[in-house]
Amino acid sequence: MTSAAEPRRQRELASLYATVKSLTALGELDEVLQSIVHHAHDLIGTDFTYLSLVGADGRLSARASEGTISAEFLAATIPATVGLGGKVLASKSPHWVRDYATSTLIEHDPNFDRLVGTEELIALLGVPLVIRGEAVGALFAADRSERSFQAEEIALLNAFADHAAVALDNARLYEESRTALRELRVAYRKIERAQAIHEALTGVVLDGGTPRDVAQHLADQLGGSITLLDRTDSPLRTDLAGAVGDARRTGRCTTSSGTDGTDRSVAAVQAGDSYLGALVWSRPSGTGDDTDLRTLERATHILGLLILKEQAVAEAGERLSGELLTELMVGSPGIGPAQRVRARARNIDVDRLDLVLVADSPAVPPGDLARHLHDVARERAGLAGEHLGRATMILPGADAEATVAAVHKRLRRTLGGPVIVVGERADGHDWSRAFSLAGRCGAVMRALGHTDGGATTRQHALYAMVFDPERAGELDRFLTGSIGALLEYDRRRGTDLVGTLSAYYVHRTNVAATARALHLHVNTLLKRLDRAGTVLGSDWRHENDLELQLGLRLHQLRAVAS
Repeated sequence: MTSAAEPRRQRELASLYATVKSLTALGELDEVLQSIVHHAHDLIGTDFTYLSLVGADGRLSARASEGTISAEFLAATIPATVGLGGKVLASKSPHWVRDYATSTLIEHDPNFDRLVGTEELIALLGVPLVIRGEAVGALFAADRSERSFQAEEIALLNAFADHAAVALDNARLYEESRTALRELRVAYRKIERAQAIHEALTGVVLDGGTPRDVAQHLADQLGGSITLLDRTDSPLRTDLAGAVGDARRTGRCTTSSGTDGTDRSVAAVQAGDSYLGALVWSRPSGTGDDTDLRTLERATHILGLLILKEQAVAEAGERLSGELLTELMVGSPGIGPAQRVRARARNIDVDRLDLVLVADSPAVPPGDLARHLHDVARERAGLAGEHLGRATMILPGADAEATVAAVHKRLRRTLGGPVIVVGERADGHDWSRAFSLAGRCGAVMRALGHTDGGATTRQHALYAMVFDPERAGELDRFLTGSIGALLEYDRRRGTDLVGTLSAYYVHRTNVAATARALHLHVNTLLKRLDRAGTVLGSDWRHENDLELQLGLRLHQLRAVAS
């Protein structure tokens, strides 16, 4: 080595040392790359130096530069397969040209060639940045005049490129570790938050909270709103039927996005094969993550246990209430000492239970209907249960009509369908008689065409003897006097003259309409009417016609009430 080359060699080593030292700082990638380009530019002595990396789109773009160079040139991108850079990346080795514009050794890109002309770039040297055998970019030194690049210059720029590759790799690894650490911290915070919510929900339960309290606390923590559907709500919510079905089938949250900018997640509350309800979480679209959904699912476990506990308590209370109601019904009139003690233990004053209500719905079995009556009975200090196949309740009722109307309105809203509620005052603790009258009155109401409503038996006093056992003798005497002969004739001959005449009067003595209703030929109907005339007398259509019609109608209602 000559004495003239010694200072240059020292400067190169010093610059390389400074570059390596900058790598140990683990600064931002762009800062490290800019430091490398700066030192390389000083040592190579070209007009400008720049470093380009291959992006995710497969194009080369400048990431650091030094020297006089236009912003337009630095902003340009070219495919990683063309130009001098393409050749360097493909071969993973240095390449240079004396005159870029006229070189035939490279594949030209028209857009980049235009910038080359504007920038007056002529000589260009490029060396690859290789990481683990993959060329990820290139370091370039450019002059605005023709020149050849010496082996020492190429080796020096190549050394800087090696350092740049190390810096790039370290920076990427460093950034990945920082990203992983951030994600780990975020995940840990989410886990801590989910754990805190879970503990808080457990605390709500231990403090005696209800399922609604749990749902509200969950909404406070997650944001948005939480709706708790019980097992009777879900079939009525047709907008959620599909989501509830999916959640029940999969055991996981089902999320859908609405046109109103709201996301809704549904999680089923289940205990084994028993469906207990569902949680619906509504919030603005795009909010909430997987951890929040898992929190929603875990909340259903807490709710399942709480609902099962409440059901067990309620069922025990309902069983005791139903048993006590049955004992009072069977033993009435009168109250035994043991019954009075049991009622007092439930905060019920037996002496005030003076109103018996019987409910009936065509769509709800008596047992299920009785469970709804239990809710009312708890609120009104009464008893409820299923007695002799009917949903029954005994309440204090200072105003019988108002109480019956209120209970009907409550059941109508809960069931979402028609229901009949009949009430009867129980004088002298004779609940059994009141139950019988209310049940018979309900049957008569249905026979009269009523399918929905609340009433006391007093409101149907006209038909009192139909459903009052104590007046059965009076009814028997009236029926014997009005249609007794027809009943006896039908009994002996196996005919149905009573049914024929009932239909005849229902259709307002219209022979053709009656025949159609009974599916008879008109002549056959006329023969039956003539036969009725031989039993009742030839003037049966004119004499005592009202009494005959009443007898037929009361006989029909009595059969229904019985």
